[in-house]
Amino acid sequence: MSLRDRLGRLTGEGTQPGRSDPPGELISELRRRIEEVVNRRPVPGPQAHSGRDRTGIPLERLVTGEEVRTPRGGLFFSRSVLAGSHRHGVFRVGDLGHIDMRSAALLAGSDEIAAFEPGHALFLDTETTGLAGGTGTFPFLIGLGWFEGDSFVTTQLFARDFSEEIPMLCLLDELARDRRFLVTFNGRAFDLNLLSARFVLNRMEDTLSNMPHLDLLHPGRRLLRHRMDNARLTTIEACVLGLTRDDDVPGYEIPRRYFDWLRSRDGSLMEDVFRHNRLDIVSMAALLKHLADLVAGGPGRESAHPGDVLCAARLHEERGDTQTALSMYERIAGSPDSRVAISALRACSLIYKKASRWEDAVLIWEGMISRDPLDLFAAEELAKFCEHRRGEFKRAALIVKTVLEGSRTLSPEERSSLEHRLNRLARKSSAP
Repeated sequence: MSLRDRLGRLTGEGTQPGRSDPPGELISELRRRIEEVVNRRPVPGPQAHSGRDRTGIPLERLVTGEEVRTPRGGLFFSRSVLAGSHRHGVFRVGDLGHIDMRSAALLAGSDEIAAFEPGHALFLDTETTGLAGGTGTFPFLIGLGWFEGDSFVTTQLFARDFSEEIPMLCLLDELARDRRFLVTFNGRAFDLNLLSARFVLNRMEDTLSNMPHLDLLHPGRRLLRHRMDNARLTTIEACVLGLTRDDDVPGYEIPRRYFDWLRSRDGSLMEDVFRHNRLDIVSMAALLKHLADLVAGGPGRESAHPGDVLCAARLHEERGDTQTALSMYERIAGSPDSRVAISALRACSLIYKKASRWEDAVLIWEGMISRDPLDLFAAEELAKFCEHRRGEFKRAALIVKTVLEGSRTLSPEERSSLEHRLNRLARKSSAP
């Protein structure tokens, strides 16, 4: 197929069979057609708006807000205030700002955050033209939230078309300068990288990248994932925060809605997107409150899920706060959830062992063996204690032999290790 034929197929124009033009005329014709292709503008078809009527309802009639001007141009700006008496799931909004900042710092892995106050936090979430990221992804809606006294404020910066990106980033920079640290949900991997790229592409200073950052996805996943199918924010809302969204717009549908908005300027396309974004921001504040209370062992500790407390205790232990971890383990050692109780007892015994609190540790190991003589962990620890601390070789050998003969779940490595220990104990028992 000739180049002319290919171009004809691309432009939808037929070619005349057998026509042969001089090279110069052919090149001029090709240039003309290429220019036509480049300058064409697609006309939206009847399905462009997912079945919606192109009523063109102004956005201002559906979303509280107005145009604001910056030195670099205008954009749409929405501001909402939730009063302290408003309920978001199981929480009162007025309670969300009472956050233990040492616990927030622990969640973030940043000691710097402990020096701040809850009112210094800037909650941030974006809605974009795609979920893959990269320089081609455009953040058309930036949602922000912060505490003001007993209330929670959300503001939303909306670029009504691509030309309003710079004004939107200018206003974002201005608002961010009043805050001290960021709170996001998966912002470390997505939102902040995306916004940083947009600042760079527009040759603007990136204020956000220098702010301490608490990404709630990671502690949320670590402390709560054990009892949920996934760690999405909407899943956490339903399972932990007591909030179920009705008629929420699916995240995958949001990019298409924005492109439809660009064609139709129909505010009904974006109304649900604004609501979705605003709920995300408020839920981040509620999740931070919940996680900080959980880690601090504060209000509601009696009703806290024992599995969550177990995960929080492990976090404290890994960060070097053994005393707080031990206190939490001891709280749930009697949990009706046997998996949680056994894990807590094991953790307590190892802390006691490291602190040379042998009586406390032995009491736990003996109790575990009395309930289950084949408990490998308790058997090994008690046998080691009898062998190395008490010189009770025969008792240690009996404990090991019971597990070897009775357990059907030992791995080859575990069985080999126990057999090696039993042989050593036999030699020690027969030694003069």
